[in-house]
Parts: sequence; structure tokens; C-alpha cells
Amino acid sequence: MIRFFILFIFSGIVLFGAEVEDFRWADGETYLVFLEKHKLPSRELYYNLDKDDQKVTEDIRSGVNSQILRNANKEIQQILIPINDELQIHIFKDNDTYTFEAIPIISDTRTSAFTIEIQNSPHYDIIQATGSKKLAQIFVAGFKNSLNFKRDLRKGDTLAVIYEQKYRLNKPFSMPTLLAAMIEMGGKKHFIYLHSDERYYDEKGNEVEGFLLGTPVKNARISSYFTKRRFHPILKKYRAHLGVDYAAKGGTPIFAAGNGKIIFAGYNRGYGNLIKIQHSDGYMTLYAHQKSFRNGIRNGVYIKKGQPIGYVGNTGLSSGPHLHFGLYKDGAAIDPLRVVQLTTKKLKGKEKEAFERLKENYNQSIDLHVQNKTAYVKHKYMQNNCYFYNEEVKEASQANG
Repeated sequence: MIRFFILFIFSGIVLFGAEVEDFRWADGETYLVFLEKHKLPSRELYYNLDKDDQKVTEDIRSGVNSQILRNANKEIQQILIPINDELQIHIFKDNDTYTFEAIPIISDTRTSAFTIEIQNSPHYDIIQATGSKKLAQIFVAGFKNSLNFKRDLRKGDTLAVIYEQKYRLNKPFSMPTLLAAMIEMGGKKHFIYLHSDERYYDEKGNEVEGFLLGTPVKNARISSYFTKRRFHPILKKYRAHLGVDYAAKGGTPIFAAGNGKIIFAGYNRGYGNLIKIQHSDGYMTLYAHQKSFRNGIRNGVYIKKGQPIGYVGNTGLSSGPHLHFGLYKDGAAIDPLRVVQLTTKKLKGKEKEAFERLKENYNQSIDLHVQNKTAYVKHKYMQNNCYFYNEEVKEASQANG
């Protein structure tokens, strides 16, 4: 059943009068409201689920591309709703019964590169070239602490980007990953690189990530780690845990992990008493299952790093007192333990040697791309100052001398 649905979508054909409907998850819509709107049985598809599966439904992001398969009578046969870039909710009908499950996402990753001659600003020109606001944000954030684009950038300066993009059902899916970037200003080139630890570094091996977090609960035991996809060997189900759980006694203070603005402070069916804080550079932190909030905590309040915001509890779909701490970057869940740190990192020893090899490979690719941009095709939807890497054009150019 699952395999048939995915192959059906990929083929782009309609069989036996069936139709595939693409839709985006509405902003603010809950899973239960979605079921009610489509006249789907909430008991089978929510209330009879275990707590972990119920919590999965709380992680659906607004705007995510989803699909509904209907038969010739317009009845819903299957639904696919991504919950992160590795797992998706699969609802399917077998005879007269609907079933819920979490299954892996089938996707492929493609690497692309492009060069731009600046006409307006890096942010604007990258969006014009790729249609990706997130890629533009990542590029600007990577250089913002070392360069002043407004003061030093000139029209005609060059930037180059190498990035990866996941594709699901042959469409761009999830956030792009910037692998390496270069911007030339006043004849000098500046670079950033994504290292194997998933952090960005400059040419000297110094970390350029500007956002630093603190630990939200002091002296707490980590009871559950972050994972986007794990197959439970006993339950025989796929699970996602988009955060870190800190087990602590009920009433233990919870502290803000960074400076920011509270964008949500209230009750959520799955997460119980919940606080969300919006930080700089597209980061958002989430603090769930709290017993209660500290006085004065409400929507719109600005918080400083280390400021107490609430107390460890057991509200919502929780099996014991703990804090579920989530970290999101531009709407995508990331592992908090990969970002939490006291000081920015400087590579040394064997790690620095590995970085130097990585840097050399990326620099060669960027130099080749910039030098040979006349051998690259101009995407028909892009501005004339943007050149995309195209393997076929490169081979044709080499064949023609």
C-alpha cells in the first residue's frame, strides 16, 4: 500500500480515475481540525493512538507540502504529511478502516552551484536567482559578523554558492544546506564552509555561527536525545523526537537558552504548558510540559539569556516530570546539543587538517565555477547575472575546446 502510493505520486500519472491533490498545511491549523475538515475519524486517527504517535501530530509545520490521494468517487484513500525531512505521517484506508503510521520520507539530494554578479544585495539577488529566502538568509548570516555589505559591497561584485537541496516527489523539500560560499569585495575573496560537525567556519578554521545557547535546566539528566528518525525495535514503529528531554524534579526552574521574544506562552494538547522564544538568525526555542510559568511571562515579552521562564512539570502528553527542549532554525528542527556551547569553536589538530582538505576541494570548485561561468547556462527563470552549474554544458564546452 505504502509503496504503491509513493510510486503513484512519482509517476505523475492518474490510474482508475484516482487523483493526487497537493496542499500546504494551513497556518494555525491543528491535526484534529484537519481530520474534522476532511470528515476523517478522529478516534482511529488520533484518540486511539499511543502518546508518542499523538505527539507526532503536534510537530506538523505550517506551510509544509502534503498530498491527498482520492479515488474516482473523491473519497480519501491516502494522505502524506511530512513532519520533518526524514519522517512523514501516512494515513491510508484499508476497506472501510483508516490507519495512521509514521514512515520514512523517500527523497533524493542534489548538489547545485551558482555565481551571481551583484546588482542589488546578496539577499535580494540570491532570492531572485533561486527563489529560496532561506538560502539567502543562511548566506547573509554566515558573513554578517565579519563583513559590512552595506558599506563595502559594490555593484558587479561576485558571489558563488554551493548548496544541497532535498527533493521529495521531485519537488524541492525542506531547507537547503549551504555547503560553501564565497563573496568577492574590493578584489578580496571571503569564504565560509560547512564542516563535518555541521557548523560554519571561515578560511582560518574559526567558527562563524553567531548564536550561542545556554542549558535550559541546570544539573539535569538527559533522558531522551534528539532524533529525526528511529525505528523502535520493540514497537516496530518509526519514531521522531525533535528535541532533548531533561529529566528533573517537578518545580525545577527553567531558564531561557538565549535572548529573544516570547511568541507563544500557553497550553498545547501534546506539549502541555508551552513557551516558544524567537531568537536572532532564524532560531526558535521551545520549552514543553512545564508545571507553570514564571510571573510576567506572556506573549510579546522580551527575554534575556539565563532568565527564568517557568518550572519543570508533567503537563500534556508526558510520562513524568521533565522539560522537552526543542531548537528550530528557520522552522526546521535541529539537535540542540550540536549548537549549545560556551564559546565559539576554533579547529585544531586532526580536525583542522580534515577541514583544510575540505576547504581546498570547495575552493577549487568555486574557482572553477567563477572562472568558467560563460560555459554555464542561464536558467530561463533567472536574472541574466546568475549562472547555474550544468554538467552537460561543461562537457559540451570541453568537447568544443
